[in-house]
Amino acid sequence: MAMDFRKFWTRNMLIGLGLGQFLSLLITSTGFTSSELAKKGINAPTSQSFLNYVFLVIVYGSILLYRRKPLKAKWYYYIILGLVDVEANFLVVKAYQYTSLTSVMLLDCWSIPCVMLLTWIFLKTKYRFLKITGVIVCIAGLVLVVFSDVHAGDRAGGSNPRKGDTIVFAGATLYAISNVSEEFLIKNADRVELMGMLGLFGGIVSAIQISVLERNELKSIHWSAGAALPFVGFSVAMFMFYSLVPVLLKINGSTMLNLSLLTSDMWAVVIRIFAYHEKVDWMYFVAFGAVTVGILIYSGGDKDEDEDQHPLNSAEDPPRIKQDEEAKSGNSSRGTGAGSSKTWVA
Repeated sequence: MAMDFRKFWTRNMLIGLGLGQFLSLLITSTGFTSSELAKKGINAPTSQSFLNYVFLVIVYGSILLYRRKPLKAKWYYYIILGLVDVEANFLVVKAYQYTSLTSVMLLDCWSIPCVMLLTWIFLKTKYRFLKITGVIVCIAGLVLVVFSDVHAGDRAGGSNPRKGDTIVFAGATLYAISNVSEEFLIKNADRVELMGMLGLFGGIVSAIQISVLERNELKSIHWSAGAALPFVGFSVAMFMFYSLVPVLLKINGSTMLNLSLLTSDMWAVVIRIFAYHEKVDWMYFVAFGAVTVGILIYSGGDKDEDEDQHPLNSAEDPPRIKQDEEAKSGNSSRGTGAGSSKTWVA
């Protein structure tokens, strides 16, 4: 059956693709600001994230106080989410000390099957054949990146690859738990509430961890414009990322989010080419194309299948049909139906 591209290119799909790539660019920018900090001898990943949580609680916490409404989700859910989110960020950054960049890029893809499994079990998400195909194509693109590094001779073993790889697996798993938890809370609670409470408890967990692990590191930093600007730039990019992630989660779900973030490595290559005039292997461009095609397949893969099952609804309620499977499964599990935003996070 021929594909109707007018149905494939839905409004929600285009928004999801564009927003996903903007989020990917934000993640790329955090990587480069972290790289600049590392070049200056600053190694304080939890401290970098702490300022982001402060921004979240100031902005969204103020809105919550102004509303003066009771929380739609239990407060202890947000404590758990804050702990998981902080440690996921910490572990993946920590892994770079022990294993190669290539290994981190590949193993971090572990979050995608974890997200799919968790959403299938807890959110009752159904993944159709074309969506699974899109995921496979995206992961194949990332595997090409790994082969590209090997082919170009850029792969470095790291000081303790086994330890580093284990840390990446743990971090990617926590990312998946965090993303799916946010998706659930977005669809059953509220975006502002999620961001405000995540900022509050993420900030508390970060402050405790900083006092234990990074206190001496912060004391040794010689603060200057060159050190402060990348530090603040990282936090601003992360704040924008956290603020926009719920929108993508509500429209397209946590799997689409993780697939979109795969292109962050590709955007990093583009910056290396044009900003640093570095040469990269040709496989990078093939990989970028594969990931792009995979995201397109995932975004619109089951559009026609849904309309085949619900031909009348497609005419009567086009906005709801445009929503991804994740949104539909979230609605079916909604208790009081109060949610007005999305789910996930970082």
